[in-house]
Amino acid sequence: MSEQAHDGFVFNHTMLRIKDPAVSLGFYEKVFGMTLLRKLDFPEMSFSLYFLAKLGKGETPPSDEGERTQWTFSQRGVLELTHNWGTENDAGFKYHDGNAQPQGFGHICFAVPDLNKAVAWFDENKLDYVKRPEQGKMKNVAFVKDPDGYWIEIVQPNLLAGLGK
Repeated sequence: MSEQAHDGFVFNHTMLRIKDPAVSLGFYEKVFGMTLLRKLDFPEMSFSLYFLAKLGKGETPPSDEGERTQWTFSQRGVLELTHNWGTENDAGFKYHDGNAQPQGFGHICFAVPDLNKAVAWFDENKLDYVKRPEQGKMKNVAFVKDPDGYWIEIVQPNLLAGLGK
């Protein structure tokens, strides 16, 4: 196979705008077990970036700030949360979740080892569902909402072998 111009490309992250970093970070860290890899502040533009990922057992980001930044931008499946300063103090502020009209962005997705256990965990944490696994035409797929209303799809890969057939 010959070398392609895109060889070595890695899908690194997707970004969601958030209203309150304390609420959103707490949600993704507690409910999904994600780890904050790096926070970058941009005071001149009044925003901060938070990079989170689901690390493997024993996986630890480098402690050196520069190495940690480089490492963060070389990972796969990173979630970037962007906070525009001051939105957390505006009671009426809300981002468009992409699923209301006009539709655009749809959702992010987490694969889980046991959908029933995940649903029990989401129930225990009082998550807001868009769709439970037993609802609708597409079974064994759930959708929950994060604190900003973004949809998160939840799948158990071994239940999806017949999907689309």
